Amino acid sequence: MWALGTAKLFAVLFCMVFANDRYHPEPRGPRASFVPQSEFARQYWENDAQEAIRKLKHSGYGRSVGKARNVVMFLGDGMSIPTVNAARALLGQRNNKTGEEAQLSFEAFPTVGMSKTYCVNAQVADSACSATAYLCGVKANSGTLGVTAAVPRRDCQASLTSSVQLDSIAAWALADGRDAGIVTTTRVTHASPAGSYANTANRNWENNAQVIQDGHDSELCRDIAYQLIHSEPGKNFKVILGGGRREFLPLGILDEEGTAGRRSDNRNLIQEWQTDKANRNVSFKYIWNKEQLNSANSDLPEYLLGLFEGSHLQYNLEANKTTEPTLTELTETAIKMLSRNEKGFFLFVEGGRIDHAHHDNMVELALDETLEFHSAVAKATEMLSEEDSLIVVTADHAHVMAYNGYSTRGRDILGPSNNVDKDGRPFMTLSYINGPGFRSHENGARADVTEEPTFRSVRWQSHVDVPLDSETHGGDDVAVYARGPNHQLFSGVYEQSHLPHRMAYISCIGRGQHACNGATVLAPYVITVIVSLVTIIRSVY
Repeated sequence: MWALGTAKLFAVLFCMVFANDRYHPEPRGPRASFVPQSEFARQYWENDAQEAIRKLKHSGYGRSVGKARNVVMFLGDGMSIPTVNAARALLGQRNNKTGEEAQLSFEAFPTVGMSKTYCVNAQVADSACSATAYLCGVKANSGTLGVTAAVPRRDCQASLTSSVQLDSIAAWALADGRDAGIVTTTRVTHASPAGSYANTANRNWENNAQVIQDGHDSELCRDIAYQLIHSEPGKNFKVILGGGRREFLPLGILDEEGTAGRRSDNRNLIQEWQTDKANRNVSFKYIWNKEQLNSANSDLPEYLLGLFEGSHLQYNLEANKTTEPTLTELTETAIKMLSRNEKGFFLFVEGGRIDHAHHDNMVELALDETLEFHSAVAKATEMLSEEDSLIVVTADHAHVMAYNGYSTRGRDILGPSNNVDKDGRPFMTLSYINGPGFRSHENGARADVTEEPTFRSVRWQSHVDVPLDSETHGGDDVAVYARGPNHQLFSGVYEQSHLPHRMAYISCIGRGQHACNGATVLAPYVITVIVSLVTIIRSVY
């Protein structure tokens, strides 16, 4: 790491002041016409989830007394059902098959359910309110992380009360003496992974300068990177693997690959993480490339921090395979790290760039990221036993990619449909409702996208109907796939906020009901047996 030149420093400052998250622009206008006050409290959502578990137990779904020692939650960011379907076809076609008959690793899981993804104040979720739901078990407002819906976005003061701050299933695992960690292809401070450790009124507060930019005291409302390094539970995560070095480094400093730091407090949080571990007298390693990851695998420390890019990791199809690890490789390392704890662990793994490719209408990149995600799940199922390890695979929200037309079996999933529109122009089997891939119409007719010189290149954008700078999320329910002890509890249609409670029930952590309490789980069946025996005895005597 080295000092940043004056010109570059001004450029960085300019970008920090004027650049927002290009993938997730903030929505305009009012976000909710009517929301019951009861939904602002954590108890509302926790009670809702616990009541659903009670009903499942009494209906017979909870009769198994299986307990999960380990829990791995895989999150495909933006992995809508059409995305899964299309990725399945691409997998088959890459193996010289027609494609439709192929199967992704998690599609073989014995239980499939659906979760409802809306935020308290929004019909269509972002990755922050959804992370709060599936990691903390409480629905929240769009753009907020680890706080209840009593906290409006950007309201620093409202987020400081302990009653509105939420803890995650990762914290529940740590409190039980298990280990925890996160793996992502985005910045480790991005919304999805941050849901496991951060409490903040704005998902964009990844470094202190962004807190200040919104007019708040960064000593009062700590940024997300700071919370990961210095607060519970993040500072106790045994493994942290992803991108985002820039959020941990001060202005004036370039990281190992030339990305400028964004912190204005002159703190180097990477060094502070190492100092904290040294003060605890534990073994640790900070790594930033694939070679160092391979080296760490041969001699695993107690704590591992891997930041492999200044921002997000490169897309799998475009990555430098000699320097950039895959999601599968990161997942394997994380499981090795955490499996050393005899009590078990909780691991969060995110395929985060499915979402980014969709936002840019780059469909081949989105599907390839999904296939790498599928490979990571396959690696986990290979490493972990169904007997004591629960694996849950889901998405945070959908996207507006459509899988359409009337193509013949085996038609190139990334190509045009067999059909044409009313003007005789071809259209793609995979297209988008909105986004940056809009082409202007000429004389009322759509452009023939197949004649473009970049057609079918990796970054080619599929056509869209509504022009936007960034494609939007979709409000669809998303699928939940489960394998391991009590996997059947994930069937049905339910609130996204039920997910961590059901995982906690099966792994016997957290404040709610636990599957390892056999008497509680089997109570309705014991009563039925006793009543039957009494009836038989009376009939005999």
